[in-house]
Amino acid sequence: MAVASATSFLPTPRYSLASSSATTASGVLEEFGYGDVSLDSPLHEEQLRQTHAVLMGLDDDALMKPFRAMIGKPAPGQDLGGWYRYDPNYDWHTFDAGFAPSATFGQWVSALSRVYAVTGSQTAREKVLRLNRLYAQEIDGKFYENNRFPAYCYDKLVCGLIDSHKYVGDPLAWEILAKTTDAALPHLPDHAVEHGTSWRPGKDESWTWDEPYTMPENLFLAYQRGAGERYRQVAVQYLNVPFYDRLAQGQNDLAGRHAYSHVNCLCSAMQAYLTLGNETYLRAAKNGFDMVLAQSYATGAWGPDEQLRKTDSADVFDSLTKTHSSFETPCGSYAHFKLTRYLLRVTRDPRYGDSMERMMYNTILGALPLQSDGRTFYYSDYNLQGKKIYSDHRWPCCSGTMPQVAADYRINAYFRDGRDVFVNLYIPSTARWTQDSAQVSLTQRSEYPYDSHVALEVKTSKTASFAVNLRIPSWAEGASVSVNGKRETVAAGTCARVQQEWKSEDRIDLELPMKTRLEAVDAQHPDTVAVLVGPLVLFGNQAPGLSRSELLAAKRMAPGVWHVSPGGDRVLKMVSWTAIPENEPYSTYLRVT
Repeated sequence: MAVASATSFLPTPRYSLASSSATTASGVLEEFGYGDVSLDSPLHEEQLRQTHAVLMGLDDDALMKPFRAMIGKPAPGQDLGGWYRYDPNYDWHTFDAGFAPSATFGQWVSALSRVYAVTGSQTAREKVLRLNRLYAQEIDGKFYENNRFPAYCYDKLVCGLIDSHKYVGDPLAWEILAKTTDAALPHLPDHAVEHGTSWRPGKDESWTWDEPYTMPENLFLAYQRGAGERYRQVAVQYLNVPFYDRLAQGQNDLAGRHAYSHVNCLCSAMQAYLTLGNETYLRAAKNGFDMVLAQSYATGAWGPDEQLRKTDSADVFDSLTKTHSSFETPCGSYAHFKLTRYLLRVTRDPRYGDSMERMMYNTILGALPLQSDGRTFYYSDYNLQGKKIYSDHRWPCCSGTMPQVAADYRINAYFRDGRDVFVNLYIPSTARWTQDSAQVSLTQRSEYPYDSHVALEVKTSKTASFAVNLRIPSWAEGASVSVNGKRETVAAGTCARVQQEWKSEDRIDLELPMKTRLEAVDAQHPDTVAVLVGPLVLFGNQAPGLSRSELLAAKRMAPGVWHVSPGGDRVLKMVSWTAIPENEPYSTYLRVT
């Protein structure tokens, strides 16, 4: 047995430094399949179960209604209302019902396809096939002509169809995709028009909010999955070359841009790199991620009021008192998970896993559940007087991404490179794979992130040689790994590599010390701090006279609950994000003396 550390997830028998900018396609880590990983975490599993139940309960005719109405056909069935509704007399100033008719349909088909890959549910598969065939009858260019978000809707429909093909095995998916593309392209700009740019004469401002610059990601995926050369060509057509060139050169070209869609744009850069091999796109995505990270909250979230900001500006601090719309949670986390997953797979740098983990535990995993009437958790609120509340709008964009996020925890948790397995997220779970004809499983058991200990057990049908690579978070100073009782210290912010001949019942014990620490909102405001323990941000209420030493002495009383004793009989209760109920006041940042 050998335990080693490295600054990257390395495929070599021994550890060493490795360049994260010269990785070739052959070195890209592979995702596990959705069905290859099972989770044993109640929070993760309930989110999947609950969102899936909502989607399965949506009536087929209700889902088809805006497609039919927008092309002038009879549209029977229930009107879902909210943003999903089509209203030809919609007043864009209201930003309410009718804002984005049918926009989430493709994402819901995608989510149902992924759930089928996770569970094997035949009812989910049947619903996907049924919806695709109903949708195929309504493909018409009028849908795009009457749509203020033609590129956005096309992009989501592409996502649904390529996932239908890959996970459900829909034999008509490529035919339906071709008809969809034929109908859409004449009604799209011929290049990647920026958010807020007018390209359709005679239309109001709301018709400039489309997002054609996000389309390449799913188009490249369509090409990679066998839909045809056409999709690679169209993806290239919509690459925003000057934008990527500036980011690749280290220029912050993100400030003032729409947050969620431009992080999706960085995902398109990663797919451009993976498809075309041009390192400009990889540099653009890496630099863009660093620029987003530099303006992020302690939770890992970004984009107050849905806008990215200048690095080193006071905008994030100002948002603590000026807005309650701090982070577009389901949409933002979905984009963040994709981007960090792509970057981790290509560079093998564990800091992307650190960022993914922080985002997961402090944003989306504590989101209020999607409701069958379209109520959706939209914004995380980092105001000094914040609350968890539902959006005023039913069926907004975040109702489309939340079901996708709930399915994707599995493909974020583990990776492979052909020989070795890489443990990225610490979630009670089991990954299964075949190693040189041996059937192997790796099971995690822990109370993480409330406890520092993670136990991993190997089971294998026969002895197998491979390495288990463990992400060691950057905050885990003093971390150690024990294999069958032999313990070694490993460095924080690296990957611990355990190489040996594995047999059933072999065990790895990982210790990730969770010291309390403070993070200032920015360098200019060092007395406005968030309290963190391990990957968790602790949320409380403002208490005048708090000192740093008092916050650092926070004591864990129960899973998700800590107490701070500011003196006298006072006790400040602090909790993890997942423990905050609807409408309960809290503050993400506290002011210290």
